[in-house]
Amino acid sequence: MNISLTLETTAYTLDQLLALPEAQIALAGRSNVGKSSLINALAGRKKLAKVSATPGKTRSVNFYRVEPYNFYLVDLPGYGYARASHEERRKWAKLLEHYLADCKTLKALALLLDCRLPPQKLDLELASFARGCCLPLLPVLTKADKCSQRERAARQKEWQELLDVKPVLTSSSSRLGMEELWRALVAAAGTAEADGDTAGESEDGTPTMSS
Repeated sequence: MNISLTLETTAYTLDQLLALPEAQIALAGRSNVGKSSLINALAGRKKLAKVSATPGKTRSVNFYRVEPYNFYLVDLPGYGYARASHEERRKWAKLLEHYLADCKTLKALALLLDCRLPPQKLDLELASFARGCCLPLLPVLTKADKCSQRERAARQKEWQELLDVKPVLTSSSSRLGMEELWRALVAAAGTAEADGDTAGESEDGTPTMSS
């Protein structure tokens, strides 16, 4: 069974955030955490999400439909970009908080964390805010290919102790952890019985998950 990601709609303001009836999983992380690259790796496509050399390029909320599981991955604006103005950072923080607190069909927050860095204040604050909204956390360690096996294990343990959830180790370039992450996302969305699924790739490199 092929999994496809399609960019269906984009929101720039609070008024444009959609009250979609389908389940949603939010993706959030610091501006340079590699969120766009991860989305492309999940999709098995290079240009679905725009990857920029300038951190903080994404300034919108992007809704990607996941088929055939009928839920959305919602790409939130990156946070912590120092060159953005104070007013711009405040605006996007308000947008992110409003969405996390008020979206009725939001099932979980996939919190993207740079495997190379120790826990950062902004990441911990977002995790705490999500917990305050009773929103389940799915921590995802990115750029794991840039760390040794020992470093990966240490960072994974560190975050697990902080969040009480074991992070998924991923690498967009090597595709490490993509199958495990898809299983976790589908399970969190609650739209399919992920436990009996097995994930892989078709001959053309498209992500697959079949029973």
